[in-house]
Amino acid sequence: MGNIDRAFESMSLEEEEVAFNLPGLPQFSAKEMNKLSIMGRTLYPEKQNIADPIRDMPRKWQVAGRVQGVAPSKTTFQFIFKYEHDMEEVLRKSVWTFNDWSIVIDRWKEKPDEDYLKYLLVWVRIRNIPVNHYTVEAIAALGDLIGRVDVVACDPDMPQTNDYVRVRVLFDVSRPVRRSKVVNLPKGGGSATIWYNFERIQKRCHHCQRLTHEKDKCPILIKERRTEAHVRRDLIIQEKQKSEDVKQTYVVTIEKDDPLYGVLNEEQVGVDKATGRRIINAEVLQQMREYILATEGGEKLVRQERVRKSVTDLDNDPMAQKKFLRLEAPPIITNEVDKGKGLVYGYSKKTAPLQKEDEGIRGLSSSADIGSAASMRLPLGCEEERGSHQEGTGTNLFVDCSTGFSIGSSISRSSGTPKVKKAGRNRPPKRFRRQQLRLDLLQPGKGEDASQGESVVSKRKAREMAGNFSKIARRNNQEVVPNGGLPDQ
Repeated sequence: MGNIDRAFESMSLEEEEVAFNLPGLPQFSAKEMNKLSIMGRTLYPEKQNIADPIRDMPRKWQVAGRVQGVAPSKTTFQFIFKYEHDMEEVLRKSVWTFNDWSIVIDRWKEKPDEDYLKYLLVWVRIRNIPVNHYTVEAIAALGDLIGRVDVVACDPDMPQTNDYVRVRVLFDVSRPVRRSKVVNLPKGGGSATIWYNFERIQKRCHHCQRLTHEKDKCPILIKERRTEAHVRRDLIIQEKQKSEDVKQTYVVTIEKDDPLYGVLNEEQVGVDKATGRRIINAEVLQQMREYILATEGGEKLVRQERVRKSVTDLDNDPMAQKKFLRLEAPPIITNEVDKGKGLVYGYSKKTAPLQKEDEGIRGLSSSADIGSAASMRLPLGCEEERGSHQEGTGTNLFVDCSTGFSIGSSISRSSGTPKVKKAGRNRPPKRFRRQQLRLDLLQPGKGEDASQGESVVSKRKAREMAGNFSKIARRNNQEVVPNGGLPDQ
């Protein structure tokens, strides 16, 4: 009993955590299987249940039966392909959506980077480019305002029939989808508004233009509603603090013990406010420091001057800055203007053209014009009925078509939109009309002379006679007596 008591006394609720070492055996690794797979994540998990893309995306990619889906978490998924060409075809189209919201996909990596599945490869249409700056370099610089450009679809030697130029960029999904950008032109040329349209991207927040939520769930709007209850003084302090934080993000100070102190200014080594990326890559700055520290004395001053002059000479060459200072690959120039072309979904309100057409038809003066307007508004398949409805005056615009579409005034009901029927004629019964006609004939002073009365009586008599003869001429059904036997001899 004593040993048991001592064992219970030595027990504790806080046990020491020991990490588990996973064996490095081949059967514990799925590296070979993952080589033909892509990874992805949903941008709006509330509208994109992770189980639905696993079931529906193979059908959308047209690879059903040749791919296997796996859901490692609630926001990420993996698809393992049977054939490499199927995987390449899916990656080539870049932007994919599920439930009208975008998803990010990329090839599987054994050791992913920090920004893995953070960028979306998307085609963007750039409009309203100034004529004096319609060059490949200017187009690439305008595309860099959205994301890193890797392809510019522009052929300067061919006619440009479209009012836009297409570029393919690596877009950061955490940033807003920019719709326009004001650009100041050089040498006092004023300013121009550049417009951007993202291809194959459907839904987004209509307030902050991000792809990760709806307007009702926009964190910016929620924050604004919460801060409305605060005092104006507190709001002013918060806005000042935000502005100071934004300024600090774009300022990079150079310490006095830095070899680049006095060689480059803070604007040259800071962050570009337009793109949000560093002007000079950190690796390039480190190489500059090592280059200066490699010598002493006069040679060091010469190298400092070389570094200063090399950076200053690249101020007017954006492509060289991109290549040498930021270590970014230059964009690929292709002659295929429609390469990877996809649909662009707009969100502007559509006008009702039929209302203008109705106003134009009301203003027509002649029946011929009304007939031509009706022919323009007739749907396909109703040309044969046009002639029968335009006989006489030619003003009958209410046509019933075999397609189920009809032109004319209509009312809305729960069962559909039937045409408005005109009210019937308020006409007395036939027997009352005959009686009134006899009374009019007996009174010749009511606007009809005797000759006219005689003609009316003769016409009525002819109609009655014709009716009697038609009854007589009607063929009666033959009567047959069944089982009558043979006739008498």
